[in-house]
Amino acid sequence: MSDSQATLSRSLSLTQATAINMIDMVGIGPFITLSLIVSLMAGPWSIAAWLVGAVLAYADGCVWAELGARWPQAGGSYVFLQKIFPGRGGRMMSFLFVWQTVIQAPLVVASAAIGFAQYFSYLVPLGFYEKKVLSGALVLMMVWLLYRNIQSIGKLSLVLWCITGGTLLWLIGSGIPHFHWQQAFPHSWPKVGGQGMKLVFVAALGQASLKAVYSYLGYYNVCHLGAEIKVPERNIPRAIFISISGIAVLYLLMQTMVMGNLDGQVIAKSEFVVSLYFEQIYNHATAQVATALILCIALASLFSVLLGYSRVPYAAAVDGLFFEVFGRVHPRHRIPHVSLLMLGGLGFLFSLLFKMKEVITAIITMRIIVQFLAQAVGVMAWHRREKERPWRMPLFPLPAILSMLIWFLIFCTAGWWYIAGAGGIIGLGIGLYWLFLRHSVPAKQ
Repeated sequence: MSDSQATLSRSLSLTQATAINMIDMVGIGPFITLSLIVSLMAGPWSIAAWLVGAVLAYADGCVWAELGARWPQAGGSYVFLQKIFPGRGGRMMSFLFVWQTVIQAPLVVASAAIGFAQYFSYLVPLGFYEKKVLSGALVLMMVWLLYRNIQSIGKLSLVLWCITGGTLLWLIGSGIPHFHWQQAFPHSWPKVGGQGMKLVFVAALGQASLKAVYSYLGYYNVCHLGAEIKVPERNIPRAIFISISGIAVLYLLMQTMVMGNLDGQVIAKSEFVVSLYFEQIYNHATAQVATALILCIALASLFSVLLGYSRVPYAAAVDGLFFEVFGRVHPRHRIPHVSLLMLGGLGFLFSLLFKMKEVITAIITMRIIVQFLAQAVGVMAWHRREKERPWRMPLFPLPAILSMLIWFLIFCTAGWWYIAGAGGIIGLGIGLYWLFLRHSVPAKQ
């Protein structure tokens, strides 16, 4: 580990690391994507998309757990790609990851801020420009909250997780007395063009799964904070699988309860699904309280996202594969403050420019090749070279192969515009690397 990375404080416990993961995973995502998934899957079959997301999170989580336990350093995939692809190929892959992070991390930040402004409109009607002002101001507030030491951040994450978990449990418990079984579960195969399940259903499932996966993203956030986790060879895998298990159960129960209490067409057309859910079960005043809690969850996710991703450009700068200024650590708070300010600034800009649905699809599509597929392929090659590892995935290599297959399905159904955009960003990154950085020598880890 380099001297610069050693200046980060290894202070996050398993409980704090798991809380950071879980608040990153939930956020505003499930409350926004629920209606999108129901509209794509024609009602109760939307549960299939949430199941695909859970399976993918477990399979891909095995890849992340192996790599995070072996190399618990700041930057996550930036470090992993260099290790599992030795030589110039690994350095280029790492640079491409950082290059994509500079674009997609602010998109993730923007999606949380845009979703916050959308749900806030249930409490106070806002026009287009008012929503943009609110989303931009929210990003700036999160940067201010993160401009402090990691010990304070770890404690704050526990408070935010209590709000997140408590709200989801309230949502699930509230629907039990009014639950309609036939409305919640699929009882026949969907009809596609008058003939059972065909390729159209598979395509719809791929697009719906893309939205569901967006709501699961964040199970790997603890890997970005590897240099700040206590006993990382044990706590990183534990944090990953505890957070996936907890969130998967909560999402499946949430989907089931909402479908069992609201008409499918109402869900598909609403921007405030969960608010309407509480309004139908209780009253408008209670729905406003629930909406306020959902907004707190959105704040928690934005907090966690900025925290994790700010370590990626920092790690690259320390190794000489990104601008040196991003390797600076705040002398008092001991955080990568320049990297935090850069991502926060771009997140502010993107929150003013883009729409929610576009952002979600772009986030997932952009990352599949360089990050998720590359790591799954690389970890299998790494197994041949190195036999000893702190944590070993069960049933190797089945989890890695399964994650590759699901990621490929999602990528192919994303839409040609997004696929072409992802390819263009990768191509531009390769060009930048060969022009400016191919002769750089990263610092030894």
